[in-house]
Amino acid sequence: MQQIDKNLVKNYLLELQDSICEGLRVEDGSDWQEDNWTRPEGGGGRSRVLVDGAVIEKGGVNFSHVFGEQMPASATQSRPELAGRSFEAMGVSLVIHPHNPYVPTSHANVRFFIAEKAGADPVWWFGGGYDLTPYYGNEDDCRHWHETAKQACDPFSEALYPRLKQWCDDYFYLKHRDEPRGVGGLFFDDFNDLGFEQSFAFMRSVGDSYLNAYIPIIQRRREYSYGEPERSFQLYRRGRYVEFNLVWDRGTLFGLQTGGRTESILMSLPPLVRWEYDWSPEPGSAEAELYEKYLIPRDWV
Repeated sequence: MQQIDKNLVKNYLLELQDSICEGLRVEDGSDWQEDNWTRPEGGGGRSRVLVDGAVIEKGGVNFSHVFGEQMPASATQSRPELAGRSFEAMGVSLVIHPHNPYVPTSHANVRFFIAEKAGADPVWWFGGGYDLTPYYGNEDDCRHWHETAKQACDPFSEALYPRLKQWCDDYFYLKHRDEPRGVGGLFFDDFNDLGFEQSFAFMRSVGDSYLNAYIPIIQRRREYSYGEPERSFQLYRRGRYVEFNLVWDRGTLFGLQTGGRTESILMSLPPLVRWEYDWSPEPGSAEAELYEKYLIPRDWV
């Protein structure tokens, strides 16, 4: 049986949180607020939040490591054979909401699950990915984001990127709105296809590529001028982000069902958001272009 090194994964995730926070701190110029928390049922985490920076209106980069005697319903819904097993779950999850409407929101996470039972082999997998949510679409940004994602996948198999890109498109979809959340990227779950060592290496490749995917977009768009109309549209589209996270996101549900720290779980929500009744963009506008050109299934590379 292959060796499963949980400590190796945990150490990497803590280092990843550090490296992402430092890369974003350099770009923004602001420091992160850190909170360490514990979970009564077992485990805890380290949350970092940046508010009202030069670029980032609100950002959070969380590490968590939780464990318990029973898998939550969100984890056993599609895997009933895991019911009754003890579990450990660890990961880094982040969301960045910039001030400037021309800088997209980005989300990323990487995670590891293991479920164990006396007398049985452990069941384990990796998951994660990242996705981009623009308010004003830009071809160069979208191509760069997806090319970086593809480069993270290709050393392991050139079949991975198209499969995980499609999985991301399918997952980050607001069924009640019949529209994507953004322009996608990568999404994978229950991933143990390559054995522990190479599956872990693949997760690291995805985690390590996030800054390469996002920082150049920030640098290109952060100085774009904008006014109240652009800001208003950004806040309106942020409503879709909130709807997805509260209605459809399995990670949010898992965190709440396992008794995770609510402040850390919901740090992904933007600080300001608005809803309008039955609103639609003006034909021919930049806002309409987002729906017509970017919030549709597309091959970017």
